[in-house]
Amino acid sequence: MSEKQDLGSFGGRLYRGEVSIDFVGRRKQWYLVSFALFIISMGAFFFQGMKLGIEFSGGTVLTVTSAQADAANARETASQLPFIEGLIVQELGTNKVQIRTDSLEPAELTEIQDVLASRYAIDVESIDVQSIGPSWGEEITRKGITGLVAFFIIVMLYLAMTFEPKMAIAAFIALFHDVFITVGIYALIGFEVTPATLIGFLTILAYSLYDTVVVFDKVRENTKNITQVARQTYSQAANLAVNQTLIRSINTSIVALLPIASLLFVGAGLLGAGTLKDVALVLFTGMIIGTFSSLFIATPVLAALKEREPAMIALAKRVNSRGGNDQESASVAQRQQPKRKKRR
Repeated sequence: MSEKQDLGSFGGRLYRGEVSIDFVGRRKQWYLVSFALFIISMGAFFFQGMKLGIEFSGGTVLTVTSAQADAANARETASQLPFIEGLIVQELGTNKVQIRTDSLEPAELTEIQDVLASRYAIDVESIDVQSIGPSWGEEITRKGITGLVAFFIIVMLYLAMTFEPKMAIAAFIALFHDVFITVGIYALIGFEVTPATLIGFLTILAYSLYDTVVVFDKVRENTKNITQVARQTYSQAANLAVNQTLIRSINTSIVALLPIASLLFVGAGLLGAGTLKDVALVLFTGMIIGTFSSLFIATPVLAALKEREPAMIALAKRVNSRGGNDQESASVAQRQQPKRKKRR
């Protein structure tokens, strides 16, 4: 009971500004963390690359159901055929194995089905076959990219009209940050990119945007008539907004991550439900990165953009002349004040 009271008391103190975590003032530290993640993601993306699923690259997938089915035997059996190229074998649960190859001709498909049926003593008809041409994969890729671009455009327009253009720019930077790092981690782990993966990307973008909008709404509330009151700089008011929404963001993220962690670690890891791991990994990674960007990237970037405005530069000087709340007002005014030549 005391731990709950302590947590509630801490959240209340954050909301009232009695204690504060300097999200905005330490933005260079958060930028360095993001830059390191960017480098890792870029290396994974360009050197290891994305492992495209059959829906995007085209090919043939055969699914064998047998008590004797395992990846090693299936790989050995399929690799003996001279026409097999691009072989990928994956176990699905305890009695299913999936064999993926490049596109096969009808005669080649019949031959590999006969070999697999003989190897596992099953009927040829029980082997599930899925063939996808490269043209269909290109169409899916085009539609996926179109969906992501349309999402970004709609988000930018919505935020620019609902809040202000600089909030839209900061939110866009945070969303791009989330997508790129999530893609890099996905490439690093080596899971296949499927249509479910694209759905997961759109989901995490919506979640990240939701969290960012909540913080920005509080920033707008705290900075309303800020130039008339002149008690805080824009950075101080924005940092207070992040602290006021911190507990809410953490609680929301934990509640959202728990079922996704069950999908990823229990469903895909322990139970072997391979169809869940692609979307689960995207959601799990993306939500963590999205929460980070909402707190440590979006608002600090917004504050950095706003501090360049003449009105905010003048506000920082006024707050500093009155003593300010802390040394942040002085540092803001000093950073924005143009350099003057020393007089002799």
